[in-house]
Amino acid sequence: MSNSQFPPPASPSPATSLASSSPSPASLSSSSMRLWRPAAQRNLRNQWSKLSTCRQQWLAASSGGKSHATSLVNAYLSQTFVPTMKFGVLSDMVGIKDKTLNKLSKQQSSYRIKLLSSYKEMVGVVVEMVNVSSSLRCYMKPSSGSIIQFSGSKESCDDAGDCGGIPVFNFLNVSAFEKMADELVEMFKREVMLKRLIVMELVSLSCEVPQPVKPSWSAEIYHGEFDDLSKCSLYSIEPILPRLREDNLGITPISHTHQPTSEVLQIYLTTWLAEVNNDTHRIDEILATVGEEIKLAF
Repeated sequence: MSNSQFPPPASPSPATSLASSSPSPASLSSSSMRLWRPAAQRNLRNQWSKLSTCRQQWLAASSGGKSHATSLVNAYLSQTFVPTMKFGVLSDMVGIKDKTLNKLSKQQSSYRIKLLSSYKEMVGVVVEMVNVSSSLRCYMKPSSGSIIQFSGSKESCDDAGDCGGIPVFNFLNVSAFEKMADELVEMFKREVMLKRLIVMELVSLSCEVPQPVKPSWSAEIYHGEFDDLSKCSLYSIEPILPRLREDNLGITPISHTHQPTSEVLQIYLTTWLAEVNNDTHRIDEILATVGEEIKLAF
């Protein structure tokens, strides 16, 4: 089992402390700065709008996942209760318990598929957030000819994409925006791995005898998952273990021969809903800081 851990999240800092104090290189002409700044401003507005949209997509996928997880747990618990239930006047119906168990089993299977789909959506959102957070710089395109054009990809090794660290709007330079984006994305990266652990526990629930082999942490839970996690730096030899933001403790998936109790299942559902790695106040603070600087309301 890998002991890899996430680096500690960046400490919140005032927006003004994020701006670089380095003077712009003398080689940068005022005309170059005038051409670069509008292009950089457009790019930052576009990319931060995408990050804000990603957050909303995450919230929708997480909410759907919580609903599916709750329904899956309820179907599982109902199955465990059926053998000892008293059916009253329905007891005379032939095979009533078997039919009830069969229906609950089908429901559980359906909710299992839906929960995996929600998890896949959340991974996709994090992949997009990682891509966006690495696309905040704006590079000049020398190959475009006489008309000055800009791109998110680097063509010249001398072009850092930040115009020497000058402020893009009023106070913050590109590096400052990148630091805030990285802090934001890191929260969602941690949270998606915690969601993965919960998903693995819930999709392995079964009332069948003998108990099925519990999924391994190092096994994909949907086709192409490891490729997606690799894009987020969440997979090397196997997926990185989740870690709580508050106490920095590693959480190791524990193999057990017995199914979890209803109390443990409730903890899973509560943990899912709590979004324990996503500091909502800090996320709102970052978006407010960026929004004020780039003149956009998120």
